[in-house]
Amino acid sequence: MRRSASVQRLLVYGLSGPIIALNIWLLSVFFRYFQHPITILSIAAILAFLLNYPVKFFERARITRTQAVIIVLLLTLTLLIILGVTLVPLLIDQTIQLLNKIPDWLATSQANLEQFESLAKQRRLPLDLRIVSNQINTNIQNLVQQIASGAVGFAGTLLSGLLNMVLVVVLAFYMLLYGDRVWSGLVNLLPFSIGAPLTASLQLNFQNFFLSQLLLGLFMIITLTPIFLFLRVPFALLFAILIGMSELIPFIGATLGIGLVTILLLLQNWWLAVPVATMAILMQQIKDNLLAPKLLGDFIGLNPIWIFVAILMGYEIAGLLGTLVAVPIAGTIKGTFDAIRSSKSNSFVSTVTIGHN
Repeated sequence: MRRSASVQRLLVYGLSGPIIALNIWLLSVFFRYFQHPITILSIAAILAFLLNYPVKFFERARITRTQAVIIVLLLTLTLLIILGVTLVPLLIDQTIQLLNKIPDWLATSQANLEQFESLAKQRRLPLDLRIVSNQINTNIQNLVQQIASGAVGFAGTLLSGLLNMVLVVVLAFYMLLYGDRVWSGLVNLLPFSIGAPLTASLQLNFQNFFLSQLLLGLFMIITLTPIFLFLRVPFALLFAILIGMSELIPFIGATLGIGLVTILLLLQNWWLAVPVATMAILMQQIKDNLLAPKLLGDFIGLNPIWIFVAILMGYEIAGLLGTLVAVPIAGTIKGTFDAIRSSKSNSFVSTVTIGHN
């Protein structure tokens, strides 16, 4: 009996790896086939999770949920229109200027490398940067071609983005009104022992996680913008928003954003990149050590290694969207299993206690 049980256990463990790999591959194929609708629904669901906070606030003022949703929707549309009129054109203009200047910055960095190589030769140092220089030349040519081809479809991309944004807002509105009914219908298909903890864990991880990440990103934008302006960083607002938006990618997003901005500044001015990276890392440390523990707490409860694994798997399955939702999905799964396990252990303890009495 023991030998057969051990063989069964080995078969389960041995087959679990290929089955998991097959499911991940099937998920990636499914996402690529339905990428656009899944992306729209996911962004709308995240927006609905975030807007549920002000909806509940208005509901406490003895306003019906429908009225509260309409008020929040109007406020959201007003905010989006204000940002679309003031901030978005400025960001588009700075982005176009940055793309136009990157070839010049690459040429400047190439000249700096050649000067550095000649200085090394004068000092008889064995340094050969021709490979790096040739790579920069290749990057310049490819980048110029991409900018030229991308400018042609920019208007179409912008129009498509605006239509997708309207669709996301409309879907979020209906999710706020009827999302509970749809979710209840889906959860009722599951046993109560699974459906109840799944609902609680999903709300806890997604709603709190994205609200916390959004607030942390706003902190980075608000603090870095005046610092970059004081340091006379070119495209200060664009770079600050880039670092703040990268905060939405959990655990490693801010580091990636700071690294990208630092690399771009290194192409233009080495001496400017150092204080920019220093101040950005300082703000990141303040965020991670003072603000993040208070906002995030330990509601996900995942080991950092599993966070990295979840992000990598999410990127492999769904790209950027997968990296955004990987950690809350992993936290939801863990929270659900923990709740089921604790309920089973509690029921076992109560049964044993009753039997003992």
